[in-house]
Amino acid sequence: MTSIDLSRRGLLRLSGLAFAAGIAGCTTAPRLAGPPSNGEDETASVLPLVNRLRGKNGLPPLSADPAASTAALFQAKRMASAGKMAHIMGMTDSFGARVKASGVQLPAAENIASGQRSVDEVVTAWINSPHHLENMLGHYDGLGVAVAHNSSSRNLPYWAMVLSSRGDSASI
Repeated sequence: MTSIDLSRRGLLRLSGLAFAAGIAGCTTAPRLAGPPSNGEDETASVLPLVNRLRGKNGLPPLSADPAASTAALFQAKRMASAGKMAHIMGMTDSFGARVKASGVQLPAAENIASGQRSVDEVVTAWINSPHHLENMLGHYDGLGVAVAHNSSSRNLPYWAMVLSSRGDSASI
């Protein structure tokens, strides 16, 4: 019976080592579905729609934030290039670090979507999603929105909205 216990322990150790080796060999960079995507800044088109929504809810308007636009364009392009919609791509990815690298002040929020063919469609989708709506009605000052396509991903549109804070960041 003792030899069986030892062989089970040995198997467990081997499987643990194999698992650890597998994780160590993983790459955290998103796998690209094809050539880099084309992206467009859609902030000017989305801003009036979001500000109309905020006005109906007694909230101050947002303004275009170039840093948030840069962060949104980066996120839309990487989703299109990877062929998947996700806030986080890889084990070491961090929303906060990613948007801060674009110069966005925290706190910040991000809405993403995929498949909507127009600004009106994507804003409607975000309004109809409670969490995305909450972000658009949040305590933010700035906005950046972008869309990207990739011909290797059926030219599907990938959308990203970054809401930013420009005021006192001490509340973080």
